[in-house]
Amino acid sequence: MHVMMAVAKVPKFGLSESGDSVELVERPRGGVTGILADGQMHGRPAKRLSQLVVAKAMQLVADGVRDGAVARGVHDYLYAVRDGKVTTELVLLSVDTRTRTLVVTRNTHVPVLLRRADGRIERLEEPVEPIGVREVLRPVITEVPLESGMAALAVTDGVLSAGRRHGGQWPLERLEGFLRGAEPHRMQVLADRVLAGAMALDRNQPADDMWVLAGGVGEAGEERIRRMNVTMQF
Repeated sequence: MHVMMAVAKVPKFGLSESGDSVELVERPRGGVTGILADGQMHGRPAKRLSQLVVAKAMQLVADGVRDGAVARGVHDYLYAVRDGKVTTELVLLSVDTRTRTLVVTRNTHVPVLLRRADGRIERLEEPVEPIGVREVLRPVITEVPLESGMAALAVTDGVLSAGRRHGGQWPLERLEGFLRGAEPHRMQVLADRVLAGAMALDRNQPADDMWVLAGGVGEAGEERIRRMNVTMQF
């Protein structure tokens, strides 16, 4: 199978630095994990917080720890180093080639959208708390068998609430429409379309940091090359 993950982001209007962080890490037994963290507050303090969370999560994933244990371990670490005084919303989106499953691990109020191979869209929206503020906290985990044509879309609340201050917040159905029409091997197109739509609703002045993480699974071709691209401005 062919796996593609893509990211698109923009900081809150007027800030040079986003308070959210996202990273992609290769799984030691095969596959890839996208880690999305939305830190409390905005700007540099939130960025330091989200980077702390993402760095710890990357370390645990690279060590071969399962995603549910990664989320709990990151929570325990954040709770310990910040004395339970800060929160971070966390999403892990993994394609695990060893177990041949797609795994979504959530500690966020923002739904993650999952498209099955037959085109059905599922909203992963079971209530769950962000990490960092309670001594004992568990994530919500969804694990499904890999199928060609699957795709998943995770966003931060800046995307979900886009347009609210202008009376034009979009419904989840519109995000589902983007996901339904996306091609598995063109996840960057999906991420860019979602981000552009969110920015348009905020009249190109984002009211909050915006991050989009998209992953797709398609049929494998003959090419065995792995690619990763980064484009940024500062």
